Amino acid sequence: MFRAVGELPKNSLTFLQRLPLARSRPWIGYGVAIVASLAGLLTRWGVGAALPAGFPYITFFPPVILTAFFFGVRPGALAAILCGLLSWYFFIPPLESFALDYRAIVALAFFTLIVVVDIALVHWMQLANARLALAEKRSAELAGTREMLFQELQHRVGNNLQMMSAILQLQERRLKDDTAKFALSEASRRLGLVGRLQRTLYKSDGAQLSLGNYIDRIVRDTLGVSGREDILYSFDAQASGVLPSENAVPTALVVAEAISNTIEHAYDEQGGPLEVTVVENDDDCYVICIQDEGKGLPDGFELKNANSLGLRIAVSLARGLGGEFTLDNREDGKGAIARLVIPMSKEGNPDAAA
Repeated sequence: MFRAVGELPKNSLTFLQRLPLARSRPWIGYGVAIVASLAGLLTRWGVGAALPAGFPYITFFPPVILTAFFFGVRPGALAAILCGLLSWYFFIPPLESFALDYRAIVALAFFTLIVVVDIALVHWMQLANARLALAEKRSAELAGTREMLFQELQHRVGNNLQMMSAILQLQERRLKDDTAKFALSEASRRLGLVGRLQRTLYKSDGAQLSLGNYIDRIVRDTLGVSGREDILYSFDAQASGVLPSENAVPTALVVAEAISNTIEHAYDEQGGPLEVTVVENDDDCYVICIQDEGKGLPDGFELKNANSLGLRIAVSLARGLGGEFTLDNREDGKGAIARLVIPMSKEGNPDAAA
């Protein structure tokens, strides 16, 4: 007999997964079995003249199979019994009797074998279908639970980092030495940035964002934290790849440092354009360019001799990624351009940042 493997929401099931129909109202299936058997009888009478001798059950197999398929084993068994009796009485000699001679025994045995096999196959198919539907439901529930736990983990890590950033800010207020206060302020800013990055690195389902979307979020977040609404930001991504997760945060820190440097030095009081592009070059590297139309770099500026701790950190992180960070004046003389070149798939050299 058919046993429900599990209860599933009806609106989440396909038509085949809802079979057999009318489980809670079995009388419908039995009614269909009676009507289908009578339809088989009428069809047999209608085409009887066109059939050769020896086909008493030819129109009775479809009612049995269809009834079992749509309404289950019990209605299918009822249809099989009714069809067997009708064909025996009307189409197996001696006609209009239930005489049981050798020919009737052979015919009934043949019919019984066929309908039992058909009903059993339908039943096994529906059992397998029900188990598959239940497995899909459980997989969906597990996926939902995994997504919820992943989001919770991301938020907890991000919140913890943000809390550490807040602690550093509180400590900064107690200091009187300007150098120490500046150092704690920078550490707090970078720690807060890592906390925000932790929330933006992945999608809600755990899949990592593409490099273009990731860089765009970093730039928007850095601009938002700065409070500068006079920066005209534009973004163009021609790379659809994904960075290895271990390289994502260092890359973000370098980009954020370049954006912060532009905000601080390129546009003191009045803002201007900020263009960020992400492309792939012929050396299997990602090239991230940040350019402005500000004051540009002072004469004789060399990145390796820069006093800025942030720029030195950016250079060191880029080397750790197996790439390179550069900062130069634009060739057209309209401002500065920062360029980060990192390999697409090569892992960074952990010793390079030491």
